[in-house]
Amino acid sequence: MAQPIRVLLVGSGGREHALAWRLVQEDPTVEIIAAPGNPGISVLAECVPVPATDVDGLLTLARVRGVTWTLVGPEAPLAAGIVDTFTAAGMPVFGPTRAAAMLETSKEFSKTLMNEAGIPTAKAIVCRSPGDARRAIDALSVPVVVKTSGLAAGKGVIVCNTVDEANDAAASMLEGKAFGDAGTTILVEEFMTGEELSLFAITDGQHAVVLPPAQDHKRLLDGDKGPNTGGMGAYCPVSLVDRHAALVDDVLERIVHPTLSAMRVRGTPFKGLLYVGLMITTSGPKVVEFNCRFGDPETQAVLPALDPNARIGELMATVARGDALRGDGLLRTTCSAVTTVLAVPGYPDAPRSGAQITLPPATDDVLVFHAGTKRSADGSLVTAGGRVLAVTGVGNSPEAAQRASIAAAGAITFIGKQFRTDIGSRELARRAGTS
Repeated sequence: MAQPIRVLLVGSGGREHALAWRLVQEDPTVEIIAAPGNPGISVLAECVPVPATDVDGLLTLARVRGVTWTLVGPEAPLAAGIVDTFTAAGMPVFGPTRAAAMLETSKEFSKTLMNEAGIPTAKAIVCRSPGDARRAIDALSVPVVVKTSGLAAGKGVIVCNTVDEANDAAASMLEGKAFGDAGTTILVEEFMTGEELSLFAITDGQHAVVLPPAQDHKRLLDGDKGPNTGGMGAYCPVSLVDRHAALVDDVLERIVHPTLSAMRVRGTPFKGLLYVGLMITTSGPKVVEFNCRFGDPETQAVLPALDPNARIGELMATVARGDALRGDGLLRTTCSAVTTVLAVPGYPDAPRSGAQITLPPATDDVLVFHAGTKRSADGSLVTAGGRVLAVTGVGNSPEAAQRASIAAAGAITFIGKQFRTDIGSRELARRAGTS
């Protein structure tokens, strides 16, 4: 009798909950061990209290439990070299090595690689002092974007409309340590106009299978106002892609494949999930940033919208084993999905957690993915992070998906709940011909 597939899922957020859900949808016999997981994931998997950054502890867990392969959700364990450690131990793992993960962990590295490989991206100047930053701001002219080079949980990006704003942002990173060590080196970058798009590619280092693109909403408040966050919602599919039939092919030809080739030439092939953050400009798609893992909250919209027959679990397992994919491809959607993120009061600057959460009865058109939740001593579900839940509405149209998402988001209760009511509105306007 064949042994069941046993997957170690590393992480504890909404992205990991969505990945666990998808793996079970594709193969109900799969056994998932989540480390450390969360209350939502525990419905689908066995949760084990090993931190996502405890690489040695995770390797021991994988060995003891005889896992078939490991799926790494967040960026921190990738930056810590989990793939290097597991590969050296002969344990199949999906994700890039520490050196390949520099595409995300160092914006200086990724910008240098893009410039050398001729990959379209914004002009940028690397700065290590406020003086460097002042000269860069003068050279590029406002508006500019000031970014940390290192990891800042999706928040180390400030769009500046005046010279004073830009200088203050640079000083806050370089001198004020607003983002800790992530901001010891920064980039001052030209401001690009257009629409942003998130594209995920499962890659073996040479071939790439692309998932349906999504659009993220970074700002805290309706109308794309307020501070940048880790993401307040996303939707999939995006009709902007349909209107530009060659868009994905163009991204593969001009961005994905040259990036993979450049990484191979450097001796650090990128295998795993390549997240390409794009700006669709009047001169074509340009790279905003690379990430080395599934995006959050885009994953919570992409996976429910994805064709049920698209076996991404098998694709990831193939890459984890070190085998080659059969070639390039584009996976399709069979419905629309809109994801609304619920956040705690004070998020993103001073999140306040610990409030009890009440969830309404489940419905067929809503999926609730847990992110910052935990069980209190009495068993109650409480908030335990800035972004608490990702509420995904699904339907045969973006209008239906948005209605389901907003209704469910409104029905969930906890003190100080924050959420946007306009996730996907740009898509609705586009389809109505008003955008």
